[in-house]
Amino acid sequence: MAKSEFSLPPLNRRLAGNSYETDDGNSHIEVHQEELAASGFADTLIRICPAKVYSKNSDGTVAAEYAACLECGTCLALAPAGTLSWHYPRSGMGISYREG
Repeated sequence: MAKSEFSLPPLNRRLAGNSYETDDGNSHIEVHQEELAASGFADTLIRICPAKVYSKNSDGTVAAEYAACLECGTCLALAPAGTLSWHYPRSGMGISYREG
């Protein structure tokens, strides 16, 4: 089998080409703290996000840094029902992918 000459730049360099328009004061992510705590999913939610949007506060609640969101939907797909409210940011806001 012939060796392919196609190669991609490293992921960090490809992601660096993306741009963000932060919708200050209009988070598209809301964590429902009581439901998340009851579900036992908090630590998993923090681990599954590829953008590291979620972090645990000292009081055990989970914070969401919505401005860093890649809008991939991983959290929405895996989080138990009722633990998150998530929608795409308003038009023109959020991430703009340079490479698709």
